Formats: sequence, C-alpha cells, structure tokens
Amino acid sequence: MDFKKLFVAATAASVFLSSAAWADTAPPVFMSPDWAGQLCDAWNHSDDLTTGLAGGWVHNDGGKGYKTLKVSDSVCTKSAPVELQIAFKDGKAICVYGGAIKGAAMDYGVDYAMWATTKNWQNMGSPMTAMMFGRLNFQGPKWEAMSNMGPFGAFLHLVAQVPGSVDYCPPVGQGA
Repeated sequence: MDFKKLFVAATAASVFLSSAAWADTAPPVFMSPDWAGQLCDAWNHSDDLTTGLAGGWVHNDGGKGYKTLKVSDSVCTKSAPVELQIAFKDGKAICVYGGAIKGAAMDYGVDYAMWATTKNWQNMGSPMTAMMFGRLNFQGPKWEAMSNMGPFGAFLHLVAQVPGSVDYCPPVGQGA
C-alpha cells in the first residue's frame, strides 16, 4: 500500500468535501453585518460603482475621507441597519468597510440613508421610479444622487444580487 498516494487522495477528498459543504452553506441574513461585508466586496467588483463614482461623488465626503451609505429594511424588526463606507483609493470609489453601524453621526450633505421593505429591495427596478412611488426612501444629497443615477441604480440592483436569507422576516402585514 502506497501511503503517500493514499494521503494525497484523502487530502484531496477532504478539500473537495469542505469546499462542497461551504458552497451549500446558507447565505448570511439579508441586511446583517456579514451580508453588508459581502455587499462591500460586490461593490468593489462593480466597474459601474468603482469607476462611475470616482469623480466628484466620492470626493464629497465632508472632509472625513469616506462617504457613508446606511441601508436598512423598513419592515423587518429583526434586521438592523448596516453601513458601507466608500473612499477614494487608487483612482476609484472603493468600499473600505461594510458591516454594522459604527455610530458616527450621519452628515446628510454628503452621506446617504436608504430604506425599503424586503420585497422592494429584492425587486427595486429603476431608482427614479422606486423613489417616485415610495418603494425606496432616501435621505441625503438628492441633487448629487440624481446626477449619478446610473451608478446609483447599479448600487440598488447590487443590493438584490448579493445573496441574503430573508426567511427570518415575515411578509408585510404579518407582524415581525
């Protein structure tokens, strides 16, 4: 019996089973700090966001070195707001933090808060339509957002694309 070949085969099988088990793990809870970390990573892989917002938008940070985007689910009490911090790095608008609210005061001249129901986050559509019909609530520099509607829309669609479990939250009208 060749123990070296047996060890290599066993190691390969273990790695395969571990990666298969990882692939089957449930996604993080929608709007949880872990989910926000994945949203931050997804932001950094989106040219629409990293390059599309690398101009004046990312530089309008009130002197703190980053912009804050606070997102939350407006109906599910089991989901706390989370935040992303976006900074100018290497010529791009890069997400440098995604997770729980850090507690810094929001400056709505430069920062954004957005909230919607779970269902509306998952089916946002166009940002203008969503805001006009109340499917997306928004606080922050509205003119700046309107001037960057393409990337803003890409962000709203990214929220729905990052896997997140919503099983913990009852549908609207059934209590939370």
